[in-house]
Amino acid sequence: MTIVTTGPTMTDHEAAQIERANASSATPVVFVHGLWLLPSSWDRWVTLFEEAGYVGVTPGWPDDPETVAEAREHPEVFAGKGIGAIADYEEAIIRRLDRKPVIIGHSFGGLLTMILAGRGLAAASVAISPAPFRGVLPLPISALRAASVGLRNPANWNRAVPLSYEQFRYSFANAVGEDEAKELYLGYSVPGSGEALFQAASANINPWSEAKVDSMNPERGPMLIVSADSDHTVPWAIANAAYKREKRNEGLTEIVKMSGRGHALTIDAGWREVAEKALEFVKRFTTK
Repeated sequence: MTIVTTGPTMTDHEAAQIERANASSATPVVFVHGLWLLPSSWDRWVTLFEEAGYVGVTPGWPDDPETVAEAREHPEVFAGKGIGAIADYEEAIIRRLDRKPVIIGHSFGGLLTMILAGRGLAAASVAISPAPFRGVLPLPISALRAASVGLRNPANWNRAVPLSYEQFRYSFANAVGEDEAKELYLGYSVPGSGEALFQAASANINPWSEAKVDSMNPERGPMLIVSADSDHTVPWAIANAAYKREKRNEGLTEIVKMSGRGHALTIDAGWREVAEKALEFVKRFTTK
């Protein structure tokens, strides 16, 4: 069942989260998931932030299934989702909130976080291992290999692209043991939009790319970029290049590198260390 708004379609679950956030006096924190994951990947983060006095909101991308099992059974729902439409969907949800939220995102969710902050929608933001946007030039070999899952076949633009365990192991779970990698794959990995992958990959050769960020907006607010030093998908070179563009903003921009961590840093056994780093930053700029 869905609720139709003037913009994109919103689920009952998302509407209930907005209503709950608006009924609270706490600052809302919007958690934006990335490619190959679902909103449920943020569940432990929500608990941590709410214990610290915030109220969590975990919007999906348009047509996201509720569970990993459902997502694997119906991968076609992920196809045809472009960065612009996803960002507009997230914006429509954020604008239903009575207070300007903190926005936290990982991977493509990190890119979306930067886009949304660039639209002046964030009280503060944390972009974790953010996918590259137009103007971010480094292309490390490991990132090309991770993206090649979808990019090697042009027909994948219109498809949902799943990760095999071996691909997930390389792209997400290279910094954890084999048993944990398998657990993460079974518990979290879902198909992803090929269109979004191609859009990010072609951002620097397409002047009309939807993978673009208004890094100069004075209403952007303070931003923290979190990088993982062993991340194959978004290596330090990409995260640092994003930081260099964002730090031109008149607002505060910081970057931190997490040691011994891969792209799964928000969902693996060390998630709390990353979440607490984000929470520490957020506390500096918000009231609960």
